[in-house]
Amino acid sequence: MSIPATVDPSDVPAVRAALLRYRIMAYVVGILLIVLVLIGLPLKYIWGDGRVVTWTGMPHGWLYMILLITAYDLGRRVKWSIKWFLAIMAAGTVPFLSFVAEHYATKNVRATLADVETQTA
Repeated sequence: MSIPATVDPSDVPAVRAALLRYRIMAYVVGILLIVLVLIGLPLKYIWGDGRVVTWTGMPHGWLYMILLITAYDLGRRVKWSIKWFLAIMAAGTVPFLSFVAEHYATKNVRATLADVETQTA
């Protein structure tokens, strides 16, 4: 007995595109958060220079919202649980964790797509 596919075979290209959008946003948000926390905050609170916080904090916040949208889009397409989506949401708020979440999300989606492709072959 085979496992039922969670993705319709005709939706595979759309899922791949959603995965690419999500991965790009996860990396951008993760890099901005690392710069903000490891460079911007020490510059601001040790040396009194808040320019890096200003230039990375606001974009990080806005791009985090876009990350949430792309994660929702991807999760809806591959039918993630709400628990999985909440973990993805939280990952964008902890330095380096967005890279870990992106890795596991990509692994999960690629396994789902491979399962769909083997079932249709």
